[in-house]
Amino acid sequence: MTPLLLVGLGLTVVLVTLTAFRLHAFLAMILAAFVVAVATPGTVLEAHGLAQSKAGKMSAAQATAFGGSKPVDRVLSAFGDTCGKMGLLIAMASILGKCLLDSGSAMRIVQSVLKIFGQARVHLGFILTGFGLAIPVYFDAVFYLLMPIGKAMARVTGKNYLLYILTIVAGATMAHSLVPPTPGPLFTAKELGVDLRTMMIAGGIVGLFTASTGLLWAVWANRRWQIALPEDGPAEGVAADHPLPSLGLALLPIVLPIAIISWGSFQKVPPWYSDSNVALSIGAVLGLYVLHRHRPAGATSVNDAVQQAILSGAGILLITAAGGAFGSTLRQTGVAELIQQMGASSARNWALPICFLVTALVRTAQGSATVAMITAAPIAKAFLETGALGCHPVYLALAVGCGSKPVPWFNDSGFWIITRMTGLKESETLKIVTPMMSLMGLVGLPVVMLGAWLWPMV
Repeated sequence: MTPLLLVGLGLTVVLVTLTAFRLHAFLAMILAAFVVAVATPGTVLEAHGLAQSKAGKMSAAQATAFGGSKPVDRVLSAFGDTCGKMGLLIAMASILGKCLLDSGSAMRIVQSVLKIFGQARVHLGFILTGFGLAIPVYFDAVFYLLMPIGKAMARVTGKNYLLYILTIVAGATMAHSLVPPTPGPLFTAKELGVDLRTMMIAGGIVGLFTASTGLLWAVWANRRWQIALPEDGPAEGVAADHPLPSLGLALLPIVLPIAIISWGSFQKVPPWYSDSNVALSIGAVLGLYVLHRHRPAGATSVNDAVQQAILSGAGILLITAAGGAFGSTLRQTGVAELIQQMGASSARNWALPICFLVTALVRTAQGSATVAMITAAPIAKAFLETGALGCHPVYLALAVGCGSKPVPWFNDSGFWIITRMTGLKESETLKIVTPMMSLMGLVGLPVVMLGAWLWPMV
């Protein structure tokens, strides 16, 4: 089989098992990895090993032996490598996010930002806090936190309910796909060799444009459609009555890891503690300290909170590791060498839109932005390995992130979270929210391409 047929086979297995058989994403990814590994001929593996040897990534003996390696060994090796690279990051990010929510730190940040913007510009506060909180906290948790506040504000103002819904979504959904340590951008950055500081800065810049697009849509849609506030009780989900941490203490577990990573990136020899694993672990420890001091009366213990966070993170890690195994088997098909043979100009001109389209296809077909990014990242790496990209790999990662936005519909869990929590009808979510999220992703692609042209960073 040719490299393109093997890649097509792998993507087909993922899409069919996710959509037709409703398999869990972990099972779909690992099954696709085994299918591609078994279907890849030994001659193709030998050619891939030779290419890796020329690139200095394998010895001559390893390259020769690679052609006869067992499929299960190749899949398990890649699965273990991904666990080693991602395991601690995902676990610590999950613990940090849980601590921010349970300690009231996230609520303190929300209240402080809304106080700054005031009632007249509260929607700006929603989009800002949504984006900021979705960096360490998953989208659904951010939406659960902010939406009750949005409802309360709508009751106070007597208007703008739809505006509050859309600005919360616009902020949180873009950070979810562009800024690590959320799993999708974290995996993509690691897969493409992009350091977290660069990914966070670049994701924040692109997110400024895409979230602004979402804001414009939200303002326009709020004038066009009138959405009634559901009668579900004025105090639903409002902050607990226990004392919240100070703003400085609430921000410390988020800001300090970012500062440590940034400091290390400016040093000729980065200190050991600036490693992203260490920095995020420090943030998680600080989060546990804040949770210990400000745990609400009657809430679960700190140990129980950690256990819940680890269980949540374990599911993400399994999907991510299976995606790493799948990506490795795709690369072993020789797709990077094929792209290289197509010519440098093709890789340079089409890499970003192709990565965007592949991600959007997977997202539309199976619903999860994270799974779409994990599936598309190996394709992006194939363009990177040609050596003819002409720009920094962060632009590939951003194209994948933007591609994970179109098109959310019935197969997306976030679609149902938004619909159920806001009281929107399914048709209203499709008519109002789906176009906004898709438009933000579509706007992101030319922004990324323009950045790659004006400032390639190579």
